[in-house]
Amino acid sequence: MAGIFVEALYKGYAQTFGVVGEFLVDEQSPFQRVRIFDSTLNGRVLVLDDIVQLTDRDECAYSEMLAHVPIFALGEAKRVLIAGGGDAAIAEEVLKHKGVESVDMVEIDGRVVETCKVHFKHVNAAAFADSRLSIHVEDAFEFLKRAPAGGYDVVITDRPDPVGPAKVLFATRYYELIKRAMSPTGVAVFQNGVPHYQPDELTETYAQHRQVFPHHGIFLSVVPTYIGGYMALTWGSQGTDLAKAVDLATLDARFSAAGFATDYYTPDVHRAAFALPPWVRRLVR
Repeated sequence: MAGIFVEALYKGYAQTFGVVGEFLVDEQSPFQRVRIFDSTLNGRVLVLDDIVQLTDRDECAYSEMLAHVPIFALGEAKRVLIAGGGDAAIAEEVLKHKGVESVDMVEIDGRVVETCKVHFKHVNAAAFADSRLSIHVEDAFEFLKRAPAGGYDVVITDRPDPVGPAKVLFATRYYELIKRAMSPTGVAVFQNGVPHYQPDELTETYAQHRQVFPHHGIFLSVVPTYIGGYMALTWGSQGTDLAKAVDLATLDARFSAAGFATDYYTPDVHRAAFALPPWVRRLVR
Protein backbone atom coordinates (compact mmCIF):
# COMPACT_ATOMS: atom_id res chain seq x y z
CA MET A 1 0.00 0.00 0.00
CA ALA A 2 1.57 3.25 -1.15
CA GLY A 3 -0.63 5.60 0.84
CA ILE A 4 -4.14 6.72 1.68
CA PHE A 5 -6.87 8.84 0.19
CA VAL A 6 -9.19 10.70 2.56
CA GLU A 7 -12.61 11.92 1.48
CA ALA A 8 -13.77 14.67 3.84
CA LEU A 9 -17.07 15.54 2.21
CA TYR A 10 -18.82 16.42 5.47
CA LYS A 11 -17.43 18.63 8.21
CA GLY A 12 -16.32 16.43 11.10
CA TYR A 13 -16.69 13.12 9.28
CA ALA A 14 -14.43 11.42 6.72
CA GLN A 15 -13.64 8.07 5.15
CA THR A 16 -10.21 6.71 4.28
CA PHE A 17 -9.16 4.43 1.42
CA GLY A 18 -5.93 2.49 1.32
CA VAL A 19 -4.25 3.21 -2.03
CA VAL A 20 -2.52 0.31 -3.77
CA GLY A 21 0.46 1.45 -5.85
CA GLU A 22 0.58 4.82 -7.57
CA PHE A 23 -2.40 6.87 -8.70
CA LEU A 24 -3.38 5.75 -12.20
CA VAL A 25 -4.68 9.23 -13.01
CA ASP A 26 -4.09 12.46 -11.13
CA GLU A 27 -4.72 15.53 -13.25
CA GLN A 28 -6.57 18.81 -13.34
CA SER A 29 -9.06 18.96 -16.19
CA PRO A 30 -10.63 22.26 -17.29
CA PHE A 31 -13.43 21.54 -14.81
CA GLN A 32 -12.13 19.49 -11.88
CA ARG A 33 -9.37 17.35 -10.44
CA VAL A 34 -9.66 13.81 -11.79
CA ARG A 35 -8.07 10.93 -9.88
CA ILE A 36 -8.27 7.17 -10.34
CA PHE A 37 -6.58 4.64 -8.08
CA ASP A 38 -6.77 1.05 -6.90
CA SER A 39 -7.85 0.57 -3.29
CA THR A 40 -7.38 -2.22 -0.77
CA LEU A 41 -11.07 -3.01 -0.18
CA ASN A 42 -13.15 -1.38 -2.90
CA GLY A 43 -11.27 -2.08 -6.11
CA ARG A 44 -10.71 0.75 -8.57
CA VAL A 45 -11.96 4.18 -7.51
CA LEU A 46 -12.88 7.35 -9.45
CA VAL A 47 -12.59 10.60 -7.52
CA LEU A 48 -13.58 14.08 -8.78
CA ASP A 49 -12.51 17.12 -6.74
CA ASP A 50 -11.76 14.81 -3.80
CA ILE A 51 -15.27 13.29 -3.80
CA VAL A 52 -15.72 9.57 -4.53
CA GLN A 53 -17.83 8.98 -7.64
CA LEU A 54 -17.47 5.27 -8.37
CA THR A 55 -15.84 2.17 -6.95
CA ASP A 56 -15.73 -1.33 -8.41
CA ARG A 57 -17.27 -2.84 -5.34
CA ASP A 58 -20.55 -0.94 -5.11
CA GLU A 59 -21.15 0.94 -8.37
CA CYS A 60 -23.82 -1.64 -9.15
CA ALA A 61 -26.06 -0.30 -6.37
CA TYR A 62 -26.05 3.10 -8.07
CA SER A 63 -25.88 2.45 -11.81
CA GLU A 64 -28.27 -0.51 -11.85
CA MET A 65 -30.95 1.31 -9.89
CA LEU A 66 -30.80 4.48 -11.99
CA ALA A 67 -30.96 2.45 -15.20
CA HIS A 68 -33.23 -0.51 -14.53
CA VAL A 69 -35.92 0.99 -12.29
CA PRO A 70 -37.32 3.38 -14.93
CA ILE A 71 -36.79 1.07 -17.91
CA PHE A 72 -38.36 -2.02 -16.36
CA ALA A 73 -41.19 0.08 -14.92
CA LEU A 74 -42.03 1.47 -18.36
CA GLY A 75 -41.61 -1.90 -20.03
CA GLU A 76 -39.97 -0.32 -23.04
CA ALA A 77 -37.63 2.63 -23.56
CA LYS A 78 -36.29 3.30 -27.02
CA ARG A 79 -34.52 6.63 -26.53
CA VAL A 80 -32.49 7.38 -23.41
CA LEU A 81 -30.55 10.48 -22.32
CA ILE A 82 -27.84 10.31 -19.66
CA ALA A 83 -26.75 13.69 -18.33
CA GLY A 84 -23.29 13.27 -16.83
CA GLY A 85 -22.22 9.68 -16.36
CA GLY A 86 -18.87 10.05 -18.10
CA ASP A 87 -17.61 6.82 -16.55
CA ALA A 88 -20.26 5.07 -18.71
CA ALA A 89 -21.29 2.70 -15.90
CA ILE A 90 -24.94 3.73 -16.26
CA ALA A 91 -24.74 3.62 -20.06
CA GLU A 92 -23.48 0.04 -19.81
CA GLU A 93 -26.55 -0.92 -17.75
CA VAL A 94 -29.00 0.91 -20.02
CA LEU A 95 -27.60 -0.78 -23.12
CA LYS A 96 -28.28 -4.23 -21.65
CA HIS A 97 -31.91 -3.58 -22.62
CA LYS A 98 -32.36 -4.87 -26.17
CA GLY A 99 -35.28 -2.54 -26.81
CA VAL A 100 -33.15 0.57 -26.33
CA GLU A 101 -32.42 2.03 -29.77
CA SER A 102 -30.24 5.04 -28.86
CA VAL A 103 -28.46 6.50 -25.86
CA ASP A 104 -27.14 10.07 -25.72
CA MET A 105 -24.52 10.47 -22.96
CA VAL A 106 -23.83 14.16 -22.33
CA GLU A 107 -20.72 14.72 -20.19
CA ILE A 108 -19.20 18.17 -19.73
CA ASP A 109 -15.70 16.88 -18.93
CA GLY A 110 -14.11 14.96 -21.77
CA ARG A 111 -11.20 13.93 -19.59
CA VAL A 112 -13.54 11.91 -17.38
CA VAL A 113 -14.74 10.03 -20.46
CA GLU A 114 -11.24 9.41 -21.81
CA THR A 115 -9.62 8.35 -18.53
CA CYS A 116 -12.52 6.05 -17.62
CA LYS A 117 -12.47 4.51 -21.09
CA VAL A 118 -8.88 3.43 -20.34
CA HIS A 119 -9.04 2.56 -16.65
CA PHE A 120 -12.58 1.23 -16.20
CA LYS A 121 -12.77 -1.08 -19.21
CA HIS A 122 -13.98 -3.86 -16.95
CA VAL A 123 -17.04 -1.68 -16.18
CA ASN A 124 -17.77 0.14 -19.43
CA ALA A 125 -16.13 -1.64 -22.39
CA ALA A 126 -19.44 -3.00 -23.63
CA ALA A 127 -20.98 0.48 -23.64
CA PHE A 128 -18.16 2.16 -25.57
CA ALA A 129 -18.25 -0.66 -28.13
CA ASP A 130 -22.01 -0.32 -28.66
CA SER A 131 -23.04 1.63 -31.77
CA ARG A 132 -26.24 2.77 -30.02
CA LEU A 133 -24.21 5.05 -27.71
CA SER A 134 -23.51 8.64 -28.80
CA ILE A 135 -21.17 10.70 -26.62
CA HIS A 136 -21.59 14.48 -26.44
CA VAL A 137 -18.85 16.38 -24.60
CA GLU A 138 -20.75 19.47 -23.52
CA ASP A 139 -22.93 20.98 -20.83
CA ALA A 140 -26.13 18.95 -20.45
CA PHE A 141 -28.09 22.14 -19.74
CA GLU A 142 -27.11 23.56 -23.13
CA PHE A 143 -27.72 20.21 -24.85
CA LEU A 144 -31.28 20.11 -23.49
CA LYS A 145 -32.03 23.57 -24.88
CA ARG A 146 -31.57 22.10 -28.38
CA ALA A 147 -33.09 18.68 -27.72
CA PRO A 148 -36.29 17.92 -29.64
CA ALA A 149 -39.46 18.12 -27.58
CA GLY A 150 -40.72 14.71 -26.50
CA GLY A 151 -37.62 12.95 -27.77
CA TYR A 152 -36.71 10.74 -24.79
CA ASP A 153 -38.45 7.94 -22.95
CA VAL A 154 -35.98 7.99 -20.04
CA VAL A 155 -33.67 10.76 -18.82
CA ILE A 156 -31.05 9.86 -16.20
CA THR A 157 -29.13 12.63 -14.45
CA ASP A 158 -25.91 11.25 -12.95
CA ARG A 159 -24.77 14.48 -11.34
CA PRO A 160 -22.22 15.19 -8.62
CA ASP A 161 -22.97 17.48 -5.67
CA PRO A 162 -24.41 20.92 -6.51
CA VAL A 163 -21.12 22.81 -6.69
CA GLY A 164 -19.11 24.25 -9.58
CA PRO A 165 -20.31 23.34 -13.09
CA ALA A 166 -22.86 20.90 -11.66
CA LYS A 167 -24.93 23.63 -9.93
CA VAL A 168 -26.95 24.24 -13.08
CA LEU A 169 -28.13 20.60 -12.98
CA PHE A 170 -30.05 21.42 -9.77
CA ALA A 171 -31.86 24.50 -11.15
CA THR A 172 -35.63 24.53 -11.66
CA ARG A 173 -35.03 25.53 -15.29
CA TYR A 174 -33.05 22.30 -15.77
CA TYR A 175 -36.05 20.22 -14.68
CA GLU A 176 -38.30 22.24 -17.01
CA LEU A 177 -35.99 21.48 -19.94
CA ILE A 178 -36.06 17.77 -19.06
CA LYS A 179 -39.86 17.80 -18.90
CA ARG A 180 -39.93 19.33 -22.38
CA ALA A 181 -37.49 16.72 -23.73
CA MET A 182 -39.44 13.72 -22.44
CA SER A 183 -42.29 11.85 -24.06
CA PRO A 184 -45.69 12.21 -22.32
CA THR A 185 -45.13 8.95 -20.40
CA GLY A 186 -41.36 9.37 -20.06
CA VAL A 187 -39.58 9.22 -16.71
CA ALA A 188 -36.61 11.22 -15.43
CA VAL A 189 -34.47 10.03 -12.52
CA PHE A 190 -31.88 12.02 -10.57
CA GLN A 191 -29.08 11.48 -8.07
CA ASN A 192 -30.02 13.48 -5.00
CA GLY A 193 -27.38 12.88 -2.39
CA VAL A 194 -27.36 11.11 0.95
CA PRO A 195 -30.27 12.53 2.98
CA HIS A 196 -28.68 11.60 6.30
CA TYR A 197 -26.00 14.24 5.69
CA GLN A 198 -27.57 16.26 2.85
CA PRO A 199 -31.20 16.70 3.96
CA ASP A 200 -31.59 20.20 2.51
CA GLU A 201 -30.60 18.99 -0.96
CA LEU A 202 -33.44 16.47 -0.98
CA THR A 203 -35.97 18.90 0.50
CA GLU A 204 -35.16 21.64 -2.01
CA THR A 205 -35.09 19.33 -5.02
CA TYR A 206 -38.37 17.70 -4.09
CA ALA A 207 -40.01 21.13 -3.86
CA GLN A 208 -38.76 21.86 -7.38
CA HIS A 209 -40.04 18.52 -8.67
CA ARG A 210 -43.43 19.30 -7.14
CA GLN A 211 -43.58 22.51 -9.20
CA VAL A 212 -42.50 20.92 -12.49
CA PHE A 213 -43.66 17.30 -12.66
CA PRO A 214 -47.28 16.17 -12.16
CA HIS A 215 -45.90 12.84 -10.90
CA HIS A 216 -42.79 12.82 -8.70
CA GLY A 217 -41.21 10.93 -5.83
CA ILE A 218 -38.21 9.21 -4.29
CA PHE A 219 -36.69 5.76 -4.27
CA LEU A 220 -33.65 4.60 -2.34
CA SER A 221 -30.46 2.63 -2.82
CA VAL A 222 -27.60 1.78 -0.47
CA VAL A 223 -24.14 2.58 -1.83
CA PRO A 224 -21.63 2.04 1.02
CA THR A 225 -18.91 4.34 -0.34
CA TYR A 226 -21.40 7.21 -0.60
CA ILE A 227 -21.09 7.65 3.13
CA GLY A 228 -24.23 8.23 5.12
CA GLY A 229 -26.40 5.22 4.32
CA TYR A 230 -29.29 5.64 1.92
CA MET A 231 -28.73 7.36 -1.43
CA ALA A 232 -31.83 9.30 -2.49
CA LEU A 233 -32.83 8.93 -6.13
CA THR A 234 -35.65 11.26 -7.14
CA TRP A 235 -37.92 10.95 -10.16
CA GLY A 236 -40.39 12.99 -12.15
CA SER A 237 -42.81 12.42 -15.03
CA GLN A 238 -45.74 14.01 -16.82
CA GLY A 239 -47.79 10.86 -17.25
CA THR A 240 -46.25 7.94 -15.33
CA ASP A 241 -46.37 7.28 -11.60
CA LEU A 242 -43.08 5.41 -11.29
CA ALA A 243 -43.91 4.11 -7.81
CA LYS A 244 -47.15 2.48 -9.01
CA ALA A 245 -46.41 1.83 -12.67
CA VAL A 246 -45.92 -1.91 -12.44
CA ASP A 247 -46.72 -4.82 -10.12
CA LEU A 248 -44.23 -7.40 -8.93
CA ALA A 249 -45.47 -10.18 -11.20
CA THR A 250 -45.01 -7.99 -14.28
CA LEU A 251 -41.56 -6.91 -13.11
CA ASP A 252 -40.60 -10.56 -12.61
CA ALA A 253 -41.71 -11.38 -16.15
CA ARG A 254 -39.89 -8.41 -17.68
CA PHE A 255 -36.69 -9.09 -15.75
CA SER A 256 -36.72 -12.77 -16.71
CA ALA A 257 -37.31 -11.92 -20.37
CA ALA A 258 -34.44 -9.41 -20.38
CA GLY A 259 -32.03 -12.27 -19.72
CA PHE A 260 -29.12 -10.44 -18.09
CA ALA A 261 -27.54 -10.78 -14.67
CA THR A 262 -27.39 -8.04 -12.03
CA ASP A 263 -25.49 -7.56 -8.78
CA TYR A 264 -27.95 -5.29 -6.94
CA TYR A 265 -31.20 -4.83 -8.85
CA THR A 266 -33.99 -7.39 -8.64
CA PRO A 267 -37.77 -6.94 -9.01
CA ASP A 268 -38.10 -7.29 -5.22
CA VAL A 269 -35.44 -4.63 -4.63
CA HIS A 270 -37.16 -2.43 -7.21
CA ARG A 271 -40.46 -2.50 -5.34
CA ALA A 272 -38.86 -2.17 -1.90
CA ALA A 273 -36.85 0.90 -2.96
CA PHE A 274 -40.04 3.00 -2.90
CA ALA A 275 -40.70 2.23 0.78
CA LEU A 276 -39.42 5.31 2.63
CA PRO A 277 -38.51 5.52 6.32
CA PRO A 278 -40.51 8.16 8.25
CA TRP A 279 -37.47 10.45 8.63
CA VAL A 280 -37.06 10.60 4.84
CA ARG A 281 -40.78 11.30 4.35
CA ARG A 282 -40.54 14.17 6.83
CA LEU A 283 -37.85 15.82 4.70
CA VAL A 284 -40.26 16.19 1.77
CA ARG A 285 -43.54 16.67 3.62
